[in-house]
Parts: sequence; C-alpha cells; structure tokens
Amino acid sequence: MAPSNQTGTPPRHPDFALAERCRRNEPGAFEELYRLHSPRLFGLTYRLVGPNEAEDLLQEIFLSAHRKMALYKGEAALGTWLFRLGTNQCLDYLRSKRARLMLLTDAIDQDAPAAPAASGAVLSVVERMDLERAIDQLPGGARAVFVLHDVEGCEHREVAQYLRITEGTSKSQLHKARMRLRAALASGGKRRNDHDDLQGR
Repeated sequence: MAPSNQTGTPPRHPDFALAERCRRNEPGAFEELYRLHSPRLFGLTYRLVGPNEAEDLLQEIFLSAHRKMALYKGEAALGTWLFRLGTNQCLDYLRSKRARLMLLTDAIDQDAPAAPAASGAVLSVVERMDLERAIDQLPGGARAVFVLHDVEGCEHREVAQYLRITEGTSKSQLHKARMRLRAALASGGKRRNDHDDLQGR
C-alpha cells in the first residue's frame, strides 16, 4: 500500500515538474514538452481533421496548452492531459466547420459490401499508407470513433464523452467503420493484384 502524504491528497505525477517549469517559462521547458508530445498529437490531428489543417491545429493545441497549463494538477500523466485537450480542440474545430456530428450521424450504408473477415486487427494487415487513405474516406463521425478507439486506445465511455454520444452509438459507429475499412482495403488490394497481373503479362 503506497504511503499517503500528510495532507491526505494523492501524490502528483512526475510530469508535474515539467508542467511547473513550463508555467515558470524556464528556458527549454516548453520545447521539451513539444518534443515529447507533438508526434502523438500530430497523428491525432492528422487523422481527425486531415493533412491540410493538421499542422496549424497542432500549433493551436500547444498554444492552448501554454495558456491553460495552470489547469494541469498532476493527477495523471501530462500526455493524457494534452491528449484530452487536443481531442477537444480537434472536435471543436470540426464542429466550427459545420461538421457537427452530421459527422456522428452521417449515414454509413447498411449494405456496404463486406469483405472476408480479416485475421487480426486491421492495423496489422495493411500497409500504413493504404490504411490512412481508407480512414480519410470514412464519414466524419465514424472516422472520429475509429481514430479515438482503435488508433488511440480510448475506451468507449471516453469516446462517448469526447463526442457527446452514447456508448452504444460509439460501438455501432466503430463496427460500421471497421466494416467500411475492411471493404475499402479489400477492394484496394484486389485492384493492386489485378494491376500486378496485367503488368506481368
């Protein structure tokens, strides 16, 4: 059993020291924060809002983090706090472009062609570039659920909180997104095979 401190409050996460350095504007502190956490946050912005806006939105996320650093209390990892901040900023951006979850209620054809069941996770059986293109073709709501759950590892309850939907809707959107991805990736693979066959003639 971990000893409690004299005030009875839980100990702060070790990342709190870096946050404090950022708050004091110590030289190099915010650069360290950016170096540690920008790769994951860029991946998030790229998948949620697309390549054209990803870099600008990443900068906005870190500017927001700088302004709001006092809100980080060290109760969890700093990366977790930044991820939540970044996710909310991405979703606010999407809503501001009238994507409002038309994103979440975008029709995904119920009769989308089903590909043969993949063995293992989608992420492990396709080339990354093909997967990124397939994700980009998903309707906005399904894409957001897929990215948060399957790519970033959020639980359905977290996805539901981020997107302001029910857990049931999150699960339904994820299932439909996976089916769409499998169909799209299978179709792409068939096209590549047909092309290779033609080249081999």
